[in-house]
Amino acid sequence: MKNNLKVAWIGKKSPFCGNVTYSREITNLLTTKGHEVFFFHFAEEYSHEESDPVQENEVLLPYLYKAQSYTVPSVKSVKVLRDALKEINPDIVHVSLCLSPLDFILPEICHELGIPIVCTFHNAFDKRPTFHGSASFIVYQLYAPSLAQYDGVIIFSEVQKELLCKMNVPRDIIKVIPNGIDTNRFTPGVSEFRNKFPNKQIYTYLGRINPEKGLEDMLKAFTRASGLDDVQLVIVGGGSQENVLKSIFGEEPNITWTGVIKDENIRIDILRGTDAFILPSQIEGLSLSLLEAMACGAPIVATDVGADGEVLEDGAGIIIDPLKVKSHLGFALKILHDSKDYRDLLSKKARQRVVDRYSLEKNVSTVEELYFHCLEKSNSNKYQVSK
Repeated sequence: MKNNLKVAWIGKKSPFCGNVTYSREITNLLTTKGHEVFFFHFAEEYSHEESDPVQENEVLLPYLYKAQSYTVPSVKSVKVLRDALKEINPDIVHVSLCLSPLDFILPEICHELGIPIVCTFHNAFDKRPTFHGSASFIVYQLYAPSLAQYDGVIIFSEVQKELLCKMNVPRDIIKVIPNGIDTNRFTPGVSEFRNKFPNKQIYTYLGRINPEKGLEDMLKAFTRASGLDDVQLVIVGGGSQENVLKSIFGEEPNITWTGVIKDENIRIDILRGTDAFILPSQIEGLSLSLLEAMACGAPIVATDVGADGEVLEDGAGIIIDPLKVKSHLGFALKILHDSKDYRDLLSKKARQRVVDRYSLEKNVSTVEELYFHCLEKSNSNKYQVSK
């Protein structure tokens, strides 16, 4: 079997979210390792939405509506996809699932064309009987029959794997491959951003500003905590709840709202200057922004949801109860504020944890192993059928 593959990647390039970062990072490294990658993504029909020109190995899929959380393809998208796959004839298809109706028919399309298909199932989950937990459980139930038709399913934690197995997704097609970070690019270092707030500690949130992210509780905990007058809370991102929260907390002088920052170098600079990174989510899969902050050496406070608690186990960060964010977060921030030695310890542990378990190089090597396993299984099945 050849070492270098032709990979058709179906993912996202906009709007900016963790799925966009995941697709970009994995495909870039696959290309660096010698694989030929064709990037399929939803964009305006026959035109490109961004300022960058359409790349040679880029396939645009027409759509009706696109948001951070889901996409509605146009009726022409299936034909465009099918025709492109026939022309390219890839060795394997990898879809970074983005909550689209197309997700459910991709296995059938690929198998009709004789192409094995792998997916990454990003969807957040929570085993607690909360609103967000119940909603995530419904999404898992909705997706499970379709996931069972893929040749390989990538998820981020053992808890997630057991949940899918209970929903009759075959255990032997599920592969736990956590998100990976380029630990050579995301590193501790000097931060120009720190100069904007001299003589202050900087606490940072980076991600979507949506209700499930728990920012309202975080903001209440921060504004009500005593002794944090010399702390600047920096909120990086945008979303459906942004205007509402800014109308309530936007006048607070110790809170800075940056909006969405697409430039990765600027985000790295902010993370390098962060004295504490806060992730108060009510539901998660495995947060890329959490791993990025840890790789940059930021001390972490995060809720025990999705796989985030596993990332921070054994003292790599402060884990708080998602049902008690206001009380637990206020206490955690006070401890971090008052102890530089503790912040320094958490900084070292966070960086080491990412290097040991969540490097992008290890991630992609495991993805490659899954590709070759699926190809061998596919070739074996074809041989058995022909006999």
